[in-house]
Amino acid sequence: MKTFFPTLFKIYHRITAVSKLQFPIFMMNRLSLSSTVTMNNGHKIPLLAIGMGGVGDGTEAPQGETTQNVILWALESGYRHIDTASRYGNEEDIGIGIIKSGIPRDQIFITTKIWDMDQGYESTIIAAETSLSKLQTSYIDLLLIHSPRPGSQKRIESYRALQELVKRGNVRSIGVSNYGVKHLKELMETNPEILPVVNQIEVHPWNNRKEIISYCTEHKIIVEAFSPLTRGKKLNDRVLVNIAEKYNKSAAQILIRWCLQNNFVVLPKSINKMHIIDNTKVYDFVIEEEDMKILDNLDEYLVAGGWDPSTSD
Repeated sequence: MKTFFPTLFKIYHRITAVSKLQFPIFMMNRLSLSSTVTMNNGHKIPLLAIGMGGVGDGTEAPQGETTQNVILWALESGYRHIDTASRYGNEEDIGIGIIKSGIPRDQIFITTKIWDMDQGYESTIIAAETSLSKLQTSYIDLLLIHSPRPGSQKRIESYRALQELVKRGNVRSIGVSNYGVKHLKELMETNPEILPVVNQIEVHPWNNRKEIISYCTEHKIIVEAFSPLTRGKKLNDRVLVNIAEKYNKSAAQILIRWCLQNNFVVLPKSINKMHIIDNTKVYDFVIEEEDMKILDNLDEYLVAGGWDPSTSD
């Protein structure tokens, strides 16, 4: 008995020391494809989404029948979160794919975004209405400002429009994408009536965004990771491959799991049916703390997506 309580005390502190955010390590085994996280407005968001942007360098977002097939395969595989944007040009086919699936709309979480040229109060309202029509839905689960590049005035006007869309019932949750700390501070200094629930940014071990993530965590803004697979640039990295072999997993599965264990909503993209399915097979293992640290230390500010609006004025 003399050693029991000190040992228990050490175990407790070991657990709390590594459980920095919302999911302690001992809960990681409980994650599943249906896992969600509660946003700061009380709505839930699925942790894994199918990303519908371009899948590699120089590639456009999937269109037409390809888009519809991706949506059908993803929903058949258990995905319940679809991430798109007006810029991708595939909202209409996503809407068709959802209808073809036969899955009730209220079981699917749809994210879309307001593109740069549509920013501003009135134009944001119009762009959102266009997205609603193309998606063939009466509401959008999450609507984001796609980037901060149009400048301060447009950002502020656009976010005011997002709040109005929530009040009208057209949108349930709102947030931003590609925002750096200065953009987030600017937004929070306006004392918005409705807080942003998400900041969607490029995140992976080679671009770990510690400063932005720290600010988001402090303000209860969930980080969504786009390009989590580095658009293929690092899938053959020897450090990553060695870790993947240790767990008998693919490099892509390790990167998705790394995101989940860092409490990010993760948005892998693929137009390949088997890859779409394989990207869901990340719930039967946990990356050990020592391997997480190895991955955490790979940062080299790799902008795999080819742009980083978080540094814009």
